[in-house]
Amino acid sequence: MLTEIFRYFFKLGFIAFGGPAAHVAMMQDDLVEKKQWMSNEEFLDYLGTTNLIPGPNSTEMTMHCGYHRGGIPGLFIAGISFIVPAATLTLIVAIIFEKYGDISWMVPIVNGIKAAVISFIFGAILKLGKKAVKDSFLAIIGLLVVIFCLLGYSEVLMILSAGIIVLLARSLLFQKQLNSLFILPLFGLFANSFTLTKMFLIFLKIGAILFGSGYVLFAYLDGEFISNLGWLTHPDLVEAVAIGQVTPGPVLSTATFIGYKLGGLSGAVLATLGIFLPSFIYVVILEKFIEKMRNSTHLRNFLSGVNIAAVAAMVAVSFEMARSIVIDWKTGLICVLSFLVYFYFKGINALYIIIGGGVLGYIFSFI
Repeated sequence: MLTEIFRYFFKLGFIAFGGPAAHVAMMQDDLVEKKQWMSNEEFLDYLGTTNLIPGPNSTEMTMHCGYHRGGIPGLFIAGISFIVPAATLTLIVAIIFEKYGDISWMVPIVNGIKAAVISFIFGAILKLGKKAVKDSFLAIIGLLVVIFCLLGYSEVLMILSAGIIVLLARSLLFQKQLNSLFILPLFGLFANSFTLTKMFLIFLKIGAILFGSGYVLFAYLDGEFISNLGWLTHPDLVEAVAIGQVTPGPVLSTATFIGYKLGGLSGAVLATLGIFLPSFIYVVILEKFIEKMRNSTHLRNFLSGVNIAAVAAMVAVSFEMARSIVIDWKTGLICVLSFLVYFYFKGINALYIIIGGGVLGYIFSFI
Protein backbone atom coordinates (compact mmCIF):
# COMPACT_ATOMS: atom_id res chain seq x y z
CA MET A 1 0.00 0.00 0.00
CA LEU A 2 2.78 2.44 0.93
CA THR A 3 4.61 1.48 -2.27
CA GLU A 4 1.45 2.29 -4.23
CA ILE A 5 1.26 5.71 -2.53
CA PHE A 6 4.91 6.41 -3.33
CA ARG A 7 4.60 5.39 -6.98
CA TYR A 8 1.54 7.54 -7.62
CA PHE A 9 2.69 10.75 -5.95
CA PHE A 10 6.27 10.42 -7.21
CA LYS A 11 4.91 10.25 -10.77
CA LEU A 12 2.52 13.13 -10.06
CA GLY A 13 5.47 15.24 -8.94
CA PHE A 14 6.97 14.94 -12.43
CA ILE A 15 3.81 15.71 -14.44
CA ALA A 16 1.87 18.13 -12.21
CA PHE A 17 2.03 21.26 -14.36
CA GLY A 18 -0.51 24.07 -14.15
CA GLY A 19 -0.59 25.09 -10.49
CA PRO A 20 -2.68 23.97 -7.47
CA ALA A 21 -6.04 23.84 -9.28
CA ALA A 22 -4.57 21.52 -11.90
CA HIS A 23 -2.92 19.33 -9.25
CA VAL A 24 -6.22 18.98 -7.38
CA ALA A 25 -7.99 18.13 -10.64
CA MET A 26 -5.45 15.38 -11.39
CA MET A 27 -5.83 13.88 -7.92
CA GLN A 28 -9.63 13.97 -8.10
CA ASP A 29 -9.60 12.23 -11.48
CA ASP A 30 -7.03 9.60 -10.48
CA LEU A 31 -7.76 8.89 -6.81
CA VAL A 32 -11.55 9.30 -6.78
CA GLU A 33 -12.69 8.36 -10.28
CA LYS A 34 -10.10 5.78 -11.33
CA LYS A 35 -8.37 4.28 -8.29
CA GLN A 36 -11.37 4.87 -5.97
CA TRP A 37 -9.22 5.43 -2.91
CA MET A 38 -11.97 7.67 -1.50
CA SER A 39 -15.35 9.14 -2.31
CA ASN A 40 -15.98 12.59 -3.76
CA GLU A 41 -17.40 13.62 -0.37
CA GLU A 42 -14.19 12.63 1.43
CA PHE A 43 -12.06 14.35 -1.19
CA LEU A 44 -14.16 17.50 -0.75
CA ASP A 45 -13.69 17.37 3.03
CA TYR A 46 -9.94 17.32 2.57
CA LEU A 47 -10.05 20.08 -0.04
CA GLY A 48 -12.22 22.29 2.14
CA THR A 49 -10.16 21.92 5.30
CA THR A 50 -6.88 22.34 3.42
CA ASN A 51 -8.03 25.81 2.39
CA LEU A 52 -8.27 26.79 6.07
CA ILE A 53 -4.57 26.41 6.87
CA PRO A 54 -1.42 28.10 5.55
CA GLY A 55 0.82 26.40 3.04
CA PRO A 56 0.60 25.03 -0.51
CA ASN A 57 -2.90 23.60 -0.90
CA SER A 58 -2.15 20.94 -3.51
CA THR A 59 0.86 19.66 -1.55
CA GLU A 60 -1.25 19.43 1.59
CA MET A 61 -3.90 17.60 -0.42
CA THR A 62 -1.32 14.95 -1.34
CA MET A 63 -0.64 14.51 2.38
CA HIS A 64 -4.35 14.15 3.18
CA CYS A 65 -4.81 11.58 0.41
CA GLY A 66 -1.72 9.70 1.57
CA TYR A 67 -3.05 9.66 5.13
CA HIS A 68 -6.44 8.40 3.95
CA ARG A 69 -4.76 5.52 2.15
CA GLY A 70 -1.89 4.69 4.49
CA GLY A 71 -2.17 6.56 7.78
CA ILE A 72 0.67 8.72 9.14
CA PRO A 73 3.35 6.87 7.10
CA GLY A 74 1.24 7.40 3.98
CA LEU A 75 0.94 11.11 4.80
CA PHE A 76 4.70 11.61 4.89
CA ILE A 77 5.41 9.34 1.91
CA ALA A 78 2.82 11.13 -0.25
CA GLY A 79 4.04 14.61 0.66
CA ILE A 80 7.74 13.86 0.30
CA SER A 81 7.39 11.88 -2.93
CA PHE A 82 5.38 14.76 -4.46
CA ILE A 83 7.85 17.44 -3.34
CA VAL A 84 11.14 15.69 -4.17
CA PRO A 85 10.66 15.47 -7.99
CA ALA A 86 9.65 19.15 -8.19
CA ALA A 87 12.54 20.26 -5.97
CA THR A 88 15.01 18.07 -7.89
CA LEU A 89 13.88 19.36 -11.28
CA THR A 90 13.97 22.93 -9.97
CA LEU A 91 17.53 22.38 -8.70
CA ILE A 92 18.64 20.95 -12.06
CA VAL A 93 17.07 23.86 -13.95
CA ALA A 94 18.65 26.30 -11.48
CA ILE A 95 22.11 24.82 -12.06
CA ILE A 96 21.63 24.92 -15.85
CA PHE A 97 20.20 28.43 -15.67
CA GLU A 98 23.12 29.68 -13.58
CA LYS A 99 25.53 28.18 -16.11
CA TYR A 100 23.85 29.04 -19.40
CA GLY A 101 21.23 31.64 -18.42
CA ASP A 102 18.77 30.95 -21.25
CA ILE A 103 15.64 28.80 -21.07
CA SER A 104 13.55 30.84 -23.52
CA TRP A 105 12.87 27.75 -25.66
CA MET A 106 10.79 26.38 -22.79
CA VAL A 107 8.33 29.29 -22.75
CA PRO A 108 6.04 28.16 -25.64
CA ILE A 109 6.02 24.58 -24.29
CA VAL A 110 4.94 25.75 -20.83
CA ASN A 111 2.34 28.11 -22.34
CA GLY A 112 0.88 25.18 -24.31
CA ILE A 113 0.79 22.98 -21.22
CA LYS A 114 -0.99 25.68 -19.19
CA ALA A 115 -3.59 26.19 -21.91
CA ALA A 116 -4.24 22.43 -22.04
CA VAL A 117 -4.65 21.84 -18.31
CA ILE A 118 -7.58 24.28 -18.10
CA SER A 119 -9.76 21.50 -19.54
CA PHE A 120 -9.37 18.98 -16.74
CA ILE A 121 -9.45 21.70 -14.08
CA PHE A 122 -12.98 22.58 -15.17
CA GLY A 123 -13.76 18.86 -15.47
CA ALA A 124 -12.83 18.37 -11.82
CA ILE A 125 -14.85 21.43 -10.81
CA LEU A 126 -17.95 19.95 -12.45
CA LYS A 127 -17.52 16.62 -10.66
CA LEU A 128 -16.81 18.15 -7.26
CA GLY A 129 -19.55 20.75 -7.70
CA LYS A 130 -22.20 18.04 -8.18
CA LYS A 131 -21.35 16.68 -4.73
CA ALA A 132 -20.81 20.01 -2.98
CA VAL A 133 -24.05 21.67 -4.19
CA LYS A 134 -26.51 19.65 -2.11
CA ASP A 135 -29.33 22.20 -2.19
CA SER A 136 -30.26 25.67 -3.47
CA PHE A 137 -28.97 27.39 -0.33
CA LEU A 138 -25.45 26.00 -0.85
CA ALA A 139 -25.67 26.89 -4.55
CA ILE A 140 -26.37 30.52 -3.63
CA ILE A 141 -23.48 30.52 -1.15
CA GLY A 142 -21.19 29.13 -3.85
CA LEU A 143 -22.27 31.75 -6.39
CA LEU A 144 -21.65 34.56 -3.88
CA VAL A 145 -18.17 33.19 -3.11
CA VAL A 146 -17.32 33.15 -6.83
CA ILE A 147 -18.46 36.77 -7.19
CA PHE A 148 -16.59 38.03 -4.13
CA CYS A 149 -13.41 36.14 -5.09
CA LEU A 150 -13.53 37.67 -8.57
CA LEU A 151 -13.94 41.09 -6.94
CA GLY A 152 -10.64 40.50 -5.15
CA TYR A 153 -11.71 39.38 -1.68
CA SER A 154 -9.49 36.85 0.11
CA GLU A 155 -10.27 33.23 -0.75
CA VAL A 156 -9.50 32.17 2.83
CA LEU A 157 -11.86 34.83 4.22
CA MET A 158 -14.64 33.75 1.85
CA ILE A 159 -14.21 30.05 2.71
CA LEU A 160 -14.28 30.73 6.45
CA SER A 161 -17.28 33.05 6.06
CA ALA A 162 -19.20 30.47 4.02
CA GLY A 163 -18.60 27.82 6.67
CA ILE A 164 -19.77 30.09 9.48
CA ILE A 165 -22.86 31.26 7.54
CA VAL A 166 -23.99 27.70 6.81
CA LEU A 167 -23.28 26.65 10.41
CA LEU A 168 -25.32 29.54 11.86
CA ALA A 169 -28.11 29.16 9.31
CA ARG A 170 -28.59 25.49 10.14
CA SER A 171 -27.95 25.56 13.84
CA LEU A 172 -29.34 27.50 16.79
CA LEU A 173 -26.00 27.16 18.54
CA PHE A 174 -23.33 29.78 18.03
CA GLN A 175 -19.94 28.10 18.12
CA LYS A 176 -16.73 29.97 18.61
CA GLN A 177 -14.50 29.62 15.53
CA LEU A 178 -10.79 28.94 15.76
CA ASN A 179 -8.76 31.80 14.37
CA SER A 180 -5.90 29.44 13.63
CA LEU A 181 -4.43 26.14 14.79
CA PHE A 182 -1.31 27.85 16.03
CA ILE A 183 0.96 30.64 14.90
CA LEU A 184 4.69 30.23 14.68
CA PRO A 185 6.48 33.26 16.11
CA LEU A 186 7.99 35.71 13.69
CA PHE A 187 11.71 35.35 13.92
CA GLY A 188 13.76 38.37 14.87
CA LEU A 189 16.29 38.52 12.08
CA PHE A 190 18.02 41.82 12.57
CA ALA A 191 21.36 41.54 10.75
CA ASN A 192 21.46 41.55 6.97
CA SER A 193 24.49 39.28 6.59
CA PHE A 194 23.71 35.93 4.96
CA THR A 195 23.79 32.66 6.89
CA LEU A 196 22.23 29.30 6.01
CA THR A 197 20.46 29.19 9.39
CA LYS A 198 18.88 32.60 8.87
CA MET A 199 17.78 31.66 5.36
CA PHE A 200 16.23 28.41 6.66
CA LEU A 201 14.30 30.30 9.36
CA ILE A 202 12.96 32.80 6.81
CA PHE A 203 11.62 30.03 4.58
CA LEU A 204 10.22 28.27 7.66
CA LYS A 205 8.37 31.47 8.58
CA ILE A 206 7.03 31.91 5.04
CA GLY A 207 5.83 28.28 4.95
CA ALA A 208 4.08 28.78 8.30
CA ILE A 209 2.13 31.93 7.39
CA LEU A 210 1.61 31.70 3.61
CA PHE A 211 -2.11 31.76 2.80
CA GLY A 212 -3.70 31.79 -0.62
CA SER A 213 -2.30 30.89 -4.03
CA GLY A 214 1.28 29.76 -4.35
CA TYR A 215 1.85 32.86 -6.44
CA VAL A 216 1.42 34.96 -3.29
CA LEU A 217 4.83 33.49 -2.43
CA PHE A 218 6.52 35.95 -4.77
CA ALA A 219 5.26 38.90 -2.72
CA TYR A 220 6.72 37.30 0.42
CA LEU A 221 10.05 36.68 -1.35
CA ASP A 222 10.18 40.30 -2.52
CA GLY A 223 9.53 41.58 1.00
CA GLU A 224 11.96 39.27 2.79
CA PHE A 225 14.90 38.85 0.41
CA ILE A 226 14.84 42.12 -1.55
CA SER A 227 13.27 44.86 0.60
CA ASN A 228 14.32 43.66 4.05
CA LEU A 229 17.65 41.92 3.54
CA GLY A 230 18.88 42.85 0.07
CA TRP A 231 20.08 39.30 -0.60
CA LEU A 232 18.35 39.19 -4.00
CA THR A 233 17.60 41.67 -6.78
CA HIS A 234 14.38 42.00 -8.75
CA PRO A 235 15.98 40.28 -11.79
CA ASP A 236 16.81 37.39 -9.45
CA LEU A 237 13.14 37.23 -8.43
CA VAL A 238 12.08 37.25 -12.09
CA GLU A 239 14.40 34.27 -12.64
CA ALA A 240 12.77 32.51 -9.68
CA VAL A 241 9.30 33.14 -11.12
CA ALA A 242 10.45 31.70 -14.45
CA ILE A 243 11.81 28.57 -12.78
CA GLY A 244 8.54 28.12 -10.88
CA GLN A 245 6.65 28.31 -14.16
CA VAL A 246 8.72 25.83 -16.20
CA THR A 247 8.91 23.05 -13.60
CA PRO A 248 6.04 20.76 -12.50
CA GLY A 249 4.85 20.26 -8.94
CA PRO A 250 4.26 22.86 -6.21
CA VAL A 251 5.14 26.47 -7.03
CA LEU A 252 6.88 26.64 -3.65
CA SER A 253 9.74 24.61 -5.12
CA THR A 254 10.89 28.07 -6.24
CA ALA A 255 12.47 28.12 -2.79
CA THR A 256 14.88 25.44 -4.01
CA PHE A 257 16.11 27.76 -6.76
CA ILE A 258 16.59 30.70 -4.39
CA GLY A 259 18.29 28.47 -1.81
CA TYR A 260 20.73 27.25 -4.46
CA LYS A 261 21.39 30.79 -5.68
CA LEU A 262 22.12 32.00 -2.15
CA GLY A 263 23.82 28.99 -0.58
CA GLY A 264 24.58 26.30 -3.16
CA LEU A 265 23.39 22.73 -2.65
CA SER A 266 23.14 23.13 1.13
CA GLY A 267 21.05 26.26 0.65
CA ALA A 268 18.74 24.45 -1.81
CA VAL A 269 18.12 21.60 0.65
CA LEU A 270 17.54 23.88 3.66
CA ALA A 271 15.25 26.27 1.76
CA THR A 272 13.13 23.36 0.49
CA LEU A 273 12.95 21.81 3.95
CA GLY A 274 12.08 25.12 5.58
CA ILE A 275 9.21 26.10 3.31
CA PHE A 276 7.50 22.68 3.27
CA LEU A 277 8.03 21.53 6.88
CA PRO A 278 5.13 23.61 8.36
CA SER A 279 2.66 21.96 5.96
CA PHE A 280 3.44 18.50 7.35
CA ILE A 281 2.87 19.80 10.89
CA TYR A 282 -0.41 21.52 9.99
CA VAL A 283 -1.82 18.48 8.17
CA VAL A 284 -0.91 16.05 10.97
CA ILE A 285 -2.76 18.29 13.44
CA LEU A 286 -5.71 18.91 11.10
CA GLU A 287 -6.32 15.20 10.51
CA LYS A 288 -7.52 14.88 14.10
CA PHE A 289 -10.19 17.52 13.50
CA ILE A 290 -11.53 16.21 10.18
CA GLU A 291 -13.06 13.06 11.68
CA LYS A 292 -14.70 15.13 14.44
CA MET A 293 -16.10 17.47 11.81
CA ARG A 294 -17.62 14.53 9.95
CA ASN A 295 -19.24 13.12 13.11
CA SER A 296 -20.60 16.40 14.50
CA THR A 297 -23.79 17.81 12.98
CA HIS A 298 -22.74 21.40 13.65
CA LEU A 299 -19.22 20.96 12.33
CA ARG A 300 -20.62 19.00 9.38
CA ASN A 301 -22.74 22.05 8.51
CA PHE A 302 -19.64 24.23 8.81
CA LEU A 303 -17.72 21.86 6.53
CA SER A 304 -20.55 21.86 3.98
CA GLY A 305 -20.16 25.62 3.67
CA VAL A 306 -16.39 25.32 3.50
CA ASN A 307 -16.62 22.66 0.76
CA ILE A 308 -18.93 24.62 -1.53
CA ALA A 309 -16.78 27.72 -0.99
CA ALA A 310 -13.61 25.75 -1.83
CA VAL A 311 -15.14 24.63 -5.14
CA ALA A 312 -16.39 28.17 -5.79
CA ALA A 313 -12.90 29.53 -5.11
CA MET A 314 -11.54 27.02 -7.65
CA VAL A 315 -14.03 28.42 -10.19
CA ALA A 316 -12.85 32.00 -9.55
CA VAL A 317 -9.16 31.07 -9.59
CA SER A 318 -9.57 28.99 -12.76
CA PHE A 319 -11.43 31.82 -14.50
CA GLU A 320 -8.69 34.32 -13.66
CA MET A 321 -6.04 31.77 -14.59
CA ALA A 322 -7.66 31.13 -17.97
CA ARG A 323 -7.73 34.87 -18.69
CA SER A 324 -3.99 35.13 -18.03
CA ILE A 325 -3.08 31.92 -19.90
CA VAL A 326 -5.14 32.28 -23.09
CA ILE A 327 -3.21 35.26 -24.45
CA ASP A 328 -3.35 34.66 -28.21
CA TRP A 329 -4.90 32.43 -30.89
CA LYS A 330 -2.29 29.72 -30.29
CA THR A 331 -3.06 29.22 -26.59
CA GLY A 332 -6.77 29.68 -27.37
CA LEU A 333 -6.72 26.88 -29.95
CA ILE A 334 -4.78 24.56 -27.61
CA CYS A 335 -7.32 25.26 -24.86
CA VAL A 336 -10.30 24.50 -27.13
CA LEU A 337 -8.71 21.29 -28.45
CA SER A 338 -7.91 20.09 -24.93
CA PHE A 339 -11.56 20.64 -23.90
CA LEU A 340 -12.75 18.63 -26.90
CA VAL A 341 -10.33 15.78 -26.13
CA TYR A 342 -11.08 15.74 -22.38
CA PHE A 343 -14.87 15.71 -22.69
CA TYR A 344 -15.08 13.51 -25.80
CA PHE A 345 -12.63 10.82 -24.67
CA LYS A 346 -14.03 10.12 -21.21
CA GLY A 347 -11.43 8.98 -18.70
CA ILE A 348 -8.41 10.01 -20.77
CA ASN A 349 -5.20 10.27 -18.75
CA ALA A 350 -4.35 13.89 -17.97
CA LEU A 351 -0.73 13.15 -18.87
CA TYR A 352 -1.68 12.84 -22.55
CA ILE A 353 -3.37 16.24 -22.46
CA ILE A 354 -0.29 17.76 -20.82
CA ILE A 355 2.06 16.24 -23.39
CA GLY A 356 -0.23 17.26 -26.25
CA GLY A 357 -0.41 20.84 -25.01
CA GLY A 358 3.38 21.06 -24.72
CA VAL A 359 3.96 19.59 -28.19
CA LEU A 360 1.41 21.93 -29.81
CA GLY A 361 2.89 24.90 -27.96
CA TYR A 362 6.34 24.08 -29.33
CA ILE A 363 5.03 23.48 -32.88
CA PHE A 364 3.00 26.72 -32.86
CA SER A 365 6.10 28.69 -31.79
CA PHE A 366 7.43 28.29 -35.34
CA ILE A 367 4.30 29.83 -36.89
